[in-house]
Amino acid sequence: MSLVVEDLSIEIDGARVVDRVGFDVPAGARVGIIGESGSGKSLTALAIMGLLPDGATAHGSIRWEGRELIGLSERERAPIRGREMAMIFQEPQTALNPIRRVGPQMVEAARIHRGVRGRPAARLATQLARDVGLPSPETVVAAYPHQLSGGQRQRVGIAAALAGRPSLIVADEPTTALDVTVQKGILDLLAGLVDDRDASLLFITHDLAVLAQIATHALVLDRGSIVESGEVDRLLSVPEHPVTRGLLRDAKATLWRPGGTS
Repeated sequence: MSLVVEDLSIEIDGARVVDRVGFDVPAGARVGIIGESGSGKSLTALAIMGLLPDGATAHGSIRWEGRELIGLSERERAPIRGREMAMIFQEPQTALNPIRRVGPQMVEAARIHRGVRGRPAARLATQLARDVGLPSPETVVAAYPHQLSGGQRQRVGIAAALAGRPSLIVADEPTTALDVTVQKGILDLLAGLVDDRDASLLFITHDLAVLAQIATHALVLDRGSIVESGEVDRLLSVPEHPVTRGLLRDAKATLWRPGGTS
């Protein structure tokens, strides 16, 4: 399945914060959106998922497998979100219900969209925990979110996104709050799971060094507009726009800082 975004603009209380953005995510592709804080990248992801905050409106076109998503009601969106496309959030601690055990939350999409309940749901939760590399899966699924580390909670978030077997995964800065070692493990895991399931990935980040590990193509956003796009290798080697060059300088500083990935 493919995602096509054309002339997407987003306004919040009358102010335009994303301006005529366009790109596509073909089936099986890994595409990144990169930009500094406030560039509009996360709002673009939320618009695709139909999760814009109150006061924000989207205009233009977002087509999923030929179907226009802008203008759909929440009821019309429900069969798509979780089953055909799913989102991994930046901080799973805020996305997970603190008073519910992890296991049922991991399989929520499977319960809603595939009717998986009871013992099959419990078995699926354990299998998903195993798939995303969580230690002692049986123990983890019985735990509460606060009993897990940040890296473990992020793996739970990835498992929850995979439960509905989506064709597109939208990952919004899923490694920002993690240290470099845990970050690399999450990126490797996500890349492998996407490939194994023949899914597409839209990865949102402010870090070009992170993007280079997960995506093949990317668009650079600045103040709501695309300023550059292309293959990630090209953006790393010959960036054309000052914003991209600044992101590259930041990435190099991270790579060579003590404790970095080099």
